[in-house]
Amino acid sequence: MSDIKHAGAVSTAIVDGVERGVMSHLAAHARYEQFVELHRGPATFIMPNAWDGPSALLFKEAGFKSIATSSAVLAATLGRLDGVHAVSRDEHLDHAALLTSMSGLPINGDFEDGYGENPEDVRATVDAAVAGGLAGIGIEDTTGDPSSPIRGFDDAVRRIEAAAAAAHGRIVLTGRTDNFLWGISDLDDTVRRLSAYAEAGADVLYAPGLPDLASISAIVEAVAPKPVNVLVGPRDAVTLADLQSIGVRRISLGVDPYTHALGAARAAAAKLAKGDLTALASDLDFGHIIGLIKG
Repeated sequence: MSDIKHAGAVSTAIVDGVERGVMSHLAAHARYEQFVELHRGPATFIMPNAWDGPSALLFKEAGFKSIATSSAVLAATLGRLDGVHAVSRDEHLDHAALLTSMSGLPINGDFEDGYGENPEDVRATVDAAVAGGLAGIGIEDTTGDPSSPIRGFDDAVRRIEAAAAAAHGRIVLTGRTDNFLWGISDLDDTVRRLSAYAEAGADVLYAPGLPDLASISAIVEAVAPKPVNVLVGPRDAVTLADLQSIGVRRISLGVDPYTHALGAARAAAAKLAKGDLTALASDLDFGHIIGLIKG
């Protein structure tokens, strides 16, 4: 009889595990569909970059429909540098999974160059992101080597092709060139790369650091009808209306939400160091954060 009970308990555990797996898969696919729909427009949407669970919950509370990670911010929170392969794929997957589980929103992972030396490695990263429940993933054409930061054109395109083959119908793929971030102010090459990434199967195109609306507009026109992401910060003299008028579909904020929070902490720390014990007063009570976590 004990053997029968044990077998029954094992069977029940297996069924429960299968059901949880199915529900998790359905939830992930629903987030993917929500993210796809945001890119269909017609409105331009803002996708802020969170750095931990509570920041993701605060963005959700404010009404945002999707959230992005930031590889630079993740690296900083770990005491490392971005863009030099200092953060592993698994660390970024765990980080993105945390934001997903806590917020329940579609999460777009900023996954540097795809974490690998060859296109098959990039494909494996996309597969892992899908398995982790992400709704979107960004693959950039960097090398991790500051002395030669941007990959050759053909190599970069092959990596996007591999990523697109894995992403199709499962996760939104953003193809990204970091020319301008690395001081390569070549708009023609940037347009050439993003056009090729679009042709290779990227769903969204992105070139952070573009200098003005004219260059952004050139990108939008070159890859149309595919959507374009633009990085915008407080120092950029553009408005949401400006970007929407030229057809930008998605806006991300990069490191700025994180530096805004650190800037407030730095200002308070300076006052506290001078003896101002009220320097850390805030209209955000920790109980509110606990309430968001409890749901």
